[in-house]
Amino acid sequence: MSGQKDYSKKIFTIPNVISMFRLLLIPVFIWSYLIIENYLFAVILLAVSGISDIVDGFIARRFNMVSDVGKVLDPVADKFTQFAIITCLIFKFNYMIIPFIFLLIKEASDVITGIAVIKTTKTVNGAEWHGKLATVFIYTMMVAHIIWPLFTGGDQILPTVSVILVAAATVTTILSFILYTVKNIKLIKAGKKENGEIKRNK
Repeated sequence: MSGQKDYSKKIFTIPNVISMFRLLLIPVFIWSYLIIENYLFAVILLAVSGISDIVDGFIARRFNMVSDVGKVLDPVADKFTQFAIITCLIFKFNYMIIPFIFLLIKEASDVITGIAVIKTTKTVNGAEWHGKLATVFIYTMMVAHIIWPLFTGGDQILPTVSVILVAAATVTTILSFILYTVKNIKLIKAGKKENGEIKRNK
């Protein structure tokens, strides 16, 4: 649309400020869950973070405030929040280390190959469906383990339910890791090929 403001290179947009706010909620969540063990407050913080994430995306798309910084900052806020939650849960559920390790591998790979994609193609790509699916399962797993005691008088989540949720989160994380890696490698190869052709044509 002509005359529409371009936010692609902006840093301080409303969606980006919301993402920064979500980052600030992380240490508060850690304090509430591990230090004072106020699980209700921890859940409220997660709800605020989740709702603000939805609002962030809505504003970015509705008012064309999508920016290159936002494409990076939004998933960074997501991942830092995920790692903070799952790290807290490891203190109470040791086997949470399994999805944590796979999530760490996935994110490290995404960062490395993602940077290579940016360098070769000069573009920043948004999240894919499988990444969002993995995020849904991860959050479902984590939130269920946090809120269960609120509805059972302090009892821990049922072992069977816990194992199923952890398995689902782990499998979708591995799937997303594979698909992101394959896609990024293809983009890197295509970018290098295009850059080589441009140099030859100069």
